[in-house]
Amino acid sequence: MEIRKTIKIAGSAMLVVATIAACQTTKTASNESADTAHNSRNSVDWAGTYQGTLPCADCPGIRYAITLNEDNTYSLKTRYLEKGDSTFTESGTFAWDDNGGKITLADRGEKFQVGENQLFHLDMEGNRITGNLADHYILKKVANLITDRYWKLIEVNGQAVADGSTQKEPYIQLNSDDSRLQATGGCNGLGGTYELKEPNRISFSQLMGTLMACENMEVENGLKRALESADSYHVQGDTLQLFRARMAPLAKFVARD
Repeated sequence: MEIRKTIKIAGSAMLVVATIAACQTTKTASNESADTAHNSRNSVDWAGTYQGTLPCADCPGIRYAITLNEDNTYSLKTRYLEKGDSTFTESGTFAWDDNGGKITLADRGEKFQVGENQLFHLDMEGNRITGNLADHYILKKVANLITDRYWKLIEVNGQAVADGSTQKEPYIQLNSDDSRLQATGGCNGLGGTYELKEPNRISFSQLMGTLMACENMEVENGLKRALESADSYHVQGDTLQLFRARMAPLAKFVARD
């Protein structure tokens, strides 16, 4: 009887141990599955366009604009600053690593770590770049609500711009192909470059244009000052506003697609 009782107790103990081990194994497997599923590829809204200026060995920088598509294709536009206005465009496919956190451009071999609304340009071994220039190897995701649209000027410095009050219709257009501004203040053609950053940050270069004299130059002069002063923007529906330091709008536009 004592032997049978001892065997029965030992058997029960082994069953308890086996049950606990099975539960732990199931829990570990579940955690590992959750960890595998929770990565940039599955958890981040990564599709979209990213822009920034990457360091360059023999120029002030390389302007990057890369668009990642959900079918694992990409399009890339690069422009070497102070080496002409040429923009180089290419496209191809990219592949995710096994952990779903990094991508490699198939035709170029360039690697990026995918983060929330940003891409980190990696070295050839796939490591993050550190040091004083680390922040210069980050591309920011931009909202494509403002580029490649015709924005008619309707207000500048708080004053409404009436239709027909200028020789030409004043407008601006931000071309995504080459990050250039095309505009007129109602008299002269205006041009320059722009840069977009998240969240809703914008900056324009010094503007260049023709030097004709027209009536009501106040509108054009006001638009030029607004563009050269603006540091942020807000888009709501078909309305665009430019701001500086969150003060009153410098200029207001309406889209005319």
